[in-house]
Amino acid sequence: MARMIGIFLITHGCYGEALVQDVCNVLNQRPPLLAQLGVAPQDDPLDLLPTAREMLATVDHGGGALVLTDLFGATPANLALKLLQPSRVVGLAGVNLPMLLSALTHRDKDLETLLVRARDGGRNGILNLLDH
Repeated sequence: MARMIGIFLITHGCYGEALVQDVCNVLNQRPPLLAQLGVAPQDDPLDLLPTAREMLATVDHGGGALVLTDLFGATPANLALKLLQPSRVVGLAGVNLPMLLSALTHRDKDLETLLVRARDGGRNGILNLLDH
């Protein structure tokens, strides 16, 4: 059996926690190896780095990890960038609920496949409601 890839969200405020709660509602359970860190405006990202590393370690049980963040260039994403390790910890910015659900349903794959599936899930979840 392949090792499950962990998922770690680093977002502004309580956005990550809201996504986790929504996923729990959709799946009717809390998925394993899923953690989130909310960054407040007064937080210093360098002060949060040790905590972020510890939280990342709690979701990576040997299969690697996917770090999801909300806005590229902002503090949560800059913190996430410090955690990335080629072939071990990968990341995406622009997290939304379809992206997270896609990541959770494909994390038995390899990291590169998961990265593509999560990215595509997030992008494909954006639809013009008038066209449907």
